[in-house]
Formats: sequence, structure tokens, C-alpha cells
Amino acid sequence: MVQKPSIPKGTRDFSPLEMARRNYIFDTIKKVFRLYGFSQIETPAMENLSTLMGKYGEEGDKLLFKVLNSGDYLRGVDNSLIENGDTLKLAAQLCEKGLRYDLTVPFARYVVQHRNDLQFPFRRFQIQPVWRADRPQKGRYREFYQCDADVVGSDSLVNEIELLQIIDEVFNRLKINIAIKLNNRKVLAGIAEYIGAPDKMIDITVAIDKIDKIGIDNVNEELRERGLSEKSISSLKPILEIDGDISARLEKLETLLSSSEIGMLGVKELREVIAGVEGTGMKSQVDLDVSLARGLNYYTGTIIEVKALDVVIGSITGGGRYDNLTGVFGLQGVSGVGISFGADRIYDVMNTLNLYPEELQQSTSVMFTNFGAKEATCALKMAKELRSAGIAAEVYPDSSKIQKQMKYANAAQVPFVAIIGESELAEGKMTLKNMNTGEQQLLTAEEAINVIKHR
Repeated sequence: MVQKPSIPKGTRDFSPLEMARRNYIFDTIKKVFRLYGFSQIETPAMENLSTLMGKYGEEGDKLLFKVLNSGDYLRGVDNSLIENGDTLKLAAQLCEKGLRYDLTVPFARYVVQHRNDLQFPFRRFQIQPVWRADRPQKGRYREFYQCDADVVGSDSLVNEIELLQIIDEVFNRLKINIAIKLNNRKVLAGIAEYIGAPDKMIDITVAIDKIDKIGIDNVNEELRERGLSEKSISSLKPILEIDGDISARLEKLETLLSSSEIGMLGVKELREVIAGVEGTGMKSQVDLDVSLARGLNYYTGTIIEVKALDVVIGSITGGGRYDNLTGVFGLQGVSGVGISFGADRIYDVMNTLNLYPEELQQSTSVMFTNFGAKEATCALKMAKELRSAGIAAEVYPDSSKIQKQMKYANAAQVPFVAIIGESELAEGKMTLKNMNTGEQQLLTAEEAINVIKHR
């Protein structure tokens, strides 16, 4: 019995129309990145596990796809690990490489490895797939694209402001209404100090980052499981319930964290970024969310998350400041900040709201008919002239009845059909048919180019 073909869960195939739509998203993002002076790089799909492990927190490490060593992968493995079922230690011996979890850690590795060739501050963008061994669900995939822009080698908060401008510009061009949520990792550290649990900061951030998904009661239960006292949990509640406009919330936060030096520094940075954003006249809604942690341990300052307002879906963009990431690869004192557009979720949002330009559904502008060898030769020559003028053209490959060829053109939504029969062949012209209006004109290739370009 022939096995039915399939693809792994959490992955997708994309049709020509779907690829046209995805490329529209990628091209829009690329144009904005370049507009702000970012240059493109690429890194391998696989990285050494030593590069990836320990950079995303305990939960992130569990989601890394590990790649089995090539050849005799069991050679040299401690057999007792197999007998005892010690899968974690066994995986460490069987797998030296892993698929990248995001683009930021590979970028940090790239900066350290190529530091002598780079001019700092270095502004790069990168658009490539990443992989996470997550449970597939709506808006969450195991293979998906990220579109990152980062600046390394500068501590200035001007970088954060410009990255927020990029977010605003991209979604304005894509016509997606968004809310940009901001927080600061130093504020989270201050909160941990305020509730008397500075050593539990990571436990706190991992738990409260889930508040939108599981609710405050479940967050509190997770905090108990992570060893926080009832007093600390009770002290955390009023901070998470801070309300009012951004200015009022910043004032309340400043009052609550007045005894925490790092917390006050975080509030100061938030004030500077928000003031800078307001001064640029952003179109998007900007908000402060003290529960926002993004779940990644490498953030040290500003934290950014973007939500679509008209579709229920997870974060469609995120990012933040990471002061210490290159340090783990041996390069100290290089601060970085970046954002990552979740292209697959943006794609889902745009499909739901039908935000694509109509012309994306057209890959071919003109189809030439084929009624025999001589006609096909003429069609190929004229098609080349049209392509030289930047017009997408194709020649129907088989000599078939006109009805079949027209049916194909209609199904493919080709706007023009160029008919070359005996009479057209004799005159060295084509009969150009507008498939929308039915109008037909006998034209040279040069005349056809002018009609198509000015339709």
C-alpha cells in the first residue's frame, strides 16, 4: 500500500498565490528596514548546541530541535544512559547541533565571530526561518519565519525609538491596526526587589508573562509552585493592577519602586523611550504593560510586544534590549537592541482581514497562444520583447484548441491573451485580447507593450 504523503505537524506548504502574499509581506518589511539604514545578513539553519543552549531559559531550551550526529552516532555514547533512560544527558552526547530557535542568538554569535570586520554600531536585518518544538495550534507553528532588525554597539535609547518607528511604518504600510506594548526588564527586577524576592526574578517573569493566556489566578498558582511566599504574591497584585493612562501608570510605578535603584532606572528609560515615540507622531497605539516579560532571559532593558487589534492572535512582533548577549561568546561591553516580526502570524492576520493588493493574484500579464511550431516561434520572440520591457509573459506550451487555452488563461487570471494565428503571423503582429473587457486589437509587440503598461 502506498503511503499517503504528508508534512510534519506545525509546518505548511504554500501555493503560488500564498507565496505572492508572503513575499509582499517580506518585501514591505525589507523596504522599511533598508529605509532605516539596515543591511542584510544570513546565518546557517543549524548552530552548535553550545551556541543555543542556556540562552532562552529553561522552557526555551526544551523547545530546541536537536540534530542527530551524522554517521555512527552511538559510537562513544555511555550505554548506561540508554539503560537508565537518562534522555537529557543522552541527547547531549548524540546531538552536537540544533536548528536555530530565533535569529538573535545566531546574530550575537555572528557579531563576535566577525567583530574585526564590522563597523559599530552595526545595523543588520535578517529574514529566515526558525524552528521550535512547540505544540502546534492556531498562530503557532514549529517552522516559521522571523524578520529581525538589530543594532549592536550602542547604548543609546534612540535605537529603541527608531525600532518602534519601524514597527509603526511596517504595519501602517500593511494596513494592520496594532497596539505596541512596552516594559523594561529593569522594572521587572525592581518589582522582584519590591515584593522581597530578588532571587526569584526569572520565576516571576516566566509566570507573569502568561497572565493574558492563563489569568491571574493560575499565574499566582504557578508562583506558589516556583517557591514564592504568599506575602510576595500579595505584594505583586497591586503592581499588576496599575491603571490609568501611561503617564499615571509611570508615576504609580515610580512611587512603588522608589526604594529600588534598578527599578527606578527602568522607569527612567521607559519615560525616555515613550517621550521619544510621542515626539515622532506615531500612528500606532502605544501602551505600558508591567506584566510584559517576553519569557526570554537575555533581555536587560526595554521590552517590546505588538498585538493585532482586529484579529485574535498571539504577538505578531516582539523585541527588546540585550546588553549581555555577546558576552557569553567572549565579547564584553557590546550592547544590542532589536525587534522581530513574526511573518507567519502577520500572514494569518492579513489573510483574515484580506489586506492584500488585488494585483498580487496575477503572476502573468500576457499569455501567448500556441497553434503550431511557426506560431510558437513567433510567440516566443514577441514574449521575449515583452519581458525585456518588464512585462511578465508566458507561451502556452502545447498546440491546443483555442477554447482550452482561453480556459487556462481565465483560470490563471491572466489579464491579456496574445493570439498569433496565420494572419497575425503573416503581418508580424498579435491580436491582443483584454480578458476583462473582451476588447481585441491587432498590434506589434512595441504597441502591445504600450497598451499593457497604460491599461
